[in-house]
Amino acid sequence: MAITADAKPRGQTARDTQIAALCWREAPCGREGLLVTSRGGGRWILPKGWPIARLGEAGAALREAWEEAGVRIALAAPRPLGDYPAVKRLKSGEPRAVRVIVYPARVLSLAEDWPEAHQRQRRWFALRDAAGVVTEPELAELLARF
Repeated sequence: MAITADAKPRGQTARDTQIAALCWREAPCGREGLLVTSRGGGRWILPKGWPIARLGEAGAALREAWEEAGVRIALAAPRPLGDYPAVKRLKSGEPRAVRVIVYPARVLSLAEDWPEAHQRQRRWFALRDAAGVVTEPELAELLARF
């Protein structure tokens, strides 16, 4: 699942980019997306983090899905669905503008316990509902059209 194509806009560095997993499943009512709460604010977000070169972008998305949402087994798409702008608050408190690249990942298995289970909640949403609870308008568009 190594990704060799560079999905970042020209001139963008790894410091300006985060990788996210749009974790999804088929449900009787249609596709659902798995969102997690942010650590400090309780906002609903996609699992995301900094790129991990040795994993490739899709692999990094799966790593974040495991750490933040407990996705044990998933099939990640080899190419991103799209991207959206966001503001990442660093540990220092400094805000940093980032571009978040989103990889769809079909969830096959969730763990009962995972690395950040005590820091975050996770919840399945119908994609239309997920689009209504996230704060970034361009992420809402990605969710609505997926």
